[in-house]
Amino acid sequence: MNAKGFVHKYPDNVDTDVIIPARYLNTPDAKELASHCMEDIDADFTKKVKDGDIMVGGWNFGCGSSREHAPQAIKRSGIQAIVAETFAEIFFGNSSGIGLPCVRASREDLLRAMEITTSDPDTLWTVDLESMTLSCPEASFPITMPAEPREALMQGKWDAVVELMNAPEAVARLAATLPAPSSK
Repeated sequence: MNAKGFVHKYPDNVDTDVIIPARYLNTPDAKELASHCMEDIDADFTKKVKDGDIMVGGWNFGCGSSREHAPQAIKRSGIQAIVAETFAEIFFGNSSGIGLPCVRASREDLLRAMEITTSDPDTLWTVDLESMTLSCPEASFPITMPAEPREALMQGKWDAVVELMNAPEAVARLAATLPAPSSK
C-alpha cells in the first residue's frame, strides 16, 4: 500500500477537535465531515487537498477526545497516509480500523522533509509501507509502524467486521468453544 501526493504540514499536538470541530459531529455524512476537515487550523485545506495526499504532523498527532470522526474526515478528504513523530493511541487505532495508515518518523527526518517541501511546494512524496519509507526524488527517510496494523493494511484486511463476515465457519467454531453466559 502506497500513498503518493503532496504534503500538508501541521504542528505538534493537533487534536481531534481541530481535525473536525464538534459543531459538525451531528452529521452522518462522511463527505460533509470531510468538507470541514482542519478548517479551524487551515481554512484552505479542503481546497488544496487532492486524493493521495499525505498529512504530516509532529508529536502527539490526534490527541484529545476519542472521536472517530477525526480519522474519517481526514481519509474522506483524500489523505491517504499520515506521518508524524507520535500519535495518540486511540487516534492511531481508529485510523487503522478504517484503513488510514499512520506511520512514524523522527523529528529530524520530518524537519528535513518539510525543508524540502518548503523549498519546492510541488514536491511529490511517497509513503511506502512495503519499504517503510517516506520519499521524494531528493531524499528518503525511514518510517515505522507496528507490524500487525501494517500487515493488515498491506493485505487489505484492516476491517475486522468484514474479516468476521467472510469467515462464518471459523466464527461458528470459535463460538462453540466459548462458555454459555451465566444467568446468575
